[in-house]
Amino acid sequence: MVKRIFQRRVYQKRTLRPILKITGLVFLFLFLFGIIISLAAFIYFAKDLPRPEKFTEHTFSQSTKIYDRAGETLLYELYGEEKREIIPFSSMPANLRNAVVVTEDAEFYSHHGIDLKGIIRSVIKDIKTRTLAYGGSTITQQLIRSTFLTSEKTVGRKVREIILALEIERRYQKDQILEWYLNQISLGPNIYGVESASRIYFSKPTKDLSLNEATTLAALIRAPSYLSPYGNHKSELIERKNYILDRMVEKGYISLDEAETAKKEEVIFAEISQSIKAPHFVFFIQDYLFEKYGKDFLENNGLKIYTTLDWDLQQLAEKNVAIGAERNKKYYSYNTALVAIDPKTGEILSMIGSADWFGESYPKGCKPGIDCLFDPKVNVATYQSGRQPGSSFKPFVYATAFEKGYDDNYIVVDEETNFGIWGGKPYIPKNYDGKFRGLVTLRSALANSLNIPAVKVLAYLAGQHDSLATAKKMGITTLNEPDSYYGLAIVLGGGEVRLLDMTSGYGVFANDGVRVPATGILKIEDSQGNVIEENKKNEKRVISSETARLISDILSDNEARTPIFGPNSPMYFEEYQVAAKTGTTTDYRDGWIIGYTPSIVVGVWAGNSNNAPMRREPGIVMAGLTWRDFMSQVLPLFPKEDFIKPQSNPTPTPQASPAP
Repeated sequence: MVKRIFQRRVYQKRTLRPILKITGLVFLFLFLFGIIISLAAFIYFAKDLPRPEKFTEHTFSQSTKIYDRAGETLLYELYGEEKREIIPFSSMPANLRNAVVVTEDAEFYSHHGIDLKGIIRSVIKDIKTRTLAYGGSTITQQLIRSTFLTSEKTVGRKVREIILALEIERRYQKDQILEWYLNQISLGPNIYGVESASRIYFSKPTKDLSLNEATTLAALIRAPSYLSPYGNHKSELIERKNYILDRMVEKGYISLDEAETAKKEEVIFAEISQSIKAPHFVFFIQDYLFEKYGKDFLENNGLKIYTTLDWDLQQLAEKNVAIGAERNKKYYSYNTALVAIDPKTGEILSMIGSADWFGESYPKGCKPGIDCLFDPKVNVATYQSGRQPGSSFKPFVYATAFEKGYDDNYIVVDEETNFGIWGGKPYIPKNYDGKFRGLVTLRSALANSLNIPAVKVLAYLAGQHDSLATAKKMGITTLNEPDSYYGLAIVLGGGEVRLLDMTSGYGVFANDGVRVPATGILKIEDSQGNVIEENKKNEKRVISSETARLISDILSDNEARTPIFGPNSPMYFEEYQVAAKTGTTTDYRDGWIIGYTPSIVVGVWAGNSNNAPMRREPGIVMAGLTWRDFMSQVLPLFPKEDFIKPQSNPTPTPQASPAP
């Protein structure tokens, strides 16, 4: 019996051995086959992956920022699909970094790029739900996905993501990976990176975030659009923020008291404010930048544009223009523009293209650019087709005569004069007040803005062709038609000009005859701080010092202009020597004044966007009061300078103009 049992067991062992051996070989084959298949799959999916080191070569899109001259006031940001500002890891507060880690990848500093437990859990869930959610992504995987891969939910994409995540973790330190992630992550519509989000939501850089604010930013990562603080789910955002605070306590990053204190604090978000300052000026700069550098380059390469705009002066100008435009409504004038320039450098210190960029067109329902009395978006200061300048054009003609040897003592006859046929009828200009003064000096004629003497200066002393040439040399860019197109009426403002050009042109008088072209750029830096463009003063003498000094002396001579303007006109400043010239166009469609000291030139225009006539008030009223108010506030901000007196040089030429 015992022998039989023994024999049976021996037989069973002999029988099992080959079975076990075969089974082992099968499992070994399957194991090796699995490894081979896995390697093949790895090679297949990895063949088109970007090189891991290419990550350091990847350039994140960064917005271009336009600043004021001090570099302290952000006027506007230019960005394409992504609004981003890159900052180093050292500028990211620990509370923000820890908040992101505990909510997005608690094992970030211990794993090697992937979370196996998380992947297994997500796969099981996907099998049960028959979906391809593929959750369980680490911070590294999220970074890889948003930088190099598409958002498609396929096995192939997930494998590629895992492979590259492992490789990135092998090559780079954790802090570097987290820095890339925090600069890349989406935190709102077109808002990328924690720095941009911090400045938008809290009006401060990330380094200044409180614990409460830092955890709020981290809470946005899960669903930035849905949880937007400006949307309908703010309460859910706060709930998630509090959850993150609890997680930070669990992980030992903060104490329970710190978390409870933060929960009790109200999260105060920055108000949704106007995202642009000095808009007419900004878009004037933007047009220049787009033309020179191209739209795509500007929207993605993180340039810093330091403009010439003085933000303090701009705010004063905006206030005074708004007040002036409101005051002018009683004169049936609904729009106003202002430009201020430093004549020594050509730098535009202030530009307002209309009374209120953010206002509504008037009257409501009008067609912008066609029948609107007020069209807020049109920049009158740089308006392509220009506006007629009225008598503010006269100094260019008088300067031409002075360049030819005439001076302010030269006498012309102010009397009714027929200058021949122009426009199909006799050209017989009138003075503003309808009076004639007989013999007048050029000083008196210009100071009092007499029309008939001005036409005589153009016709007989300066010459139309040479006067237009002088205006162009001094910066007027719009008078490009043949001389005959304008006729003698050009001296009374019969051609269309731009406020910016006129203000810049008067800057030649202020700068002793030297022209420095108007510019809005101080310098441009790339994202690395390298200067790629810098304003280098390009000056050129276009009229003699004596001519410039003589014009300034006449335009600042309060006694000479008193017969027309009175002794206390808006142009007179008791403590400052200020030169100024007004202009009023036919039918009172435009009111102008341009005035200056050696330190600043300011031009103001008033009228209607659709060129409708105003009530019968001259430029000294329509534009002069706004100009006066602004100059009164800015003159004390500049050095007090007087103009250099012209030499006394009586003219040897005849003391009366020739007859027509």
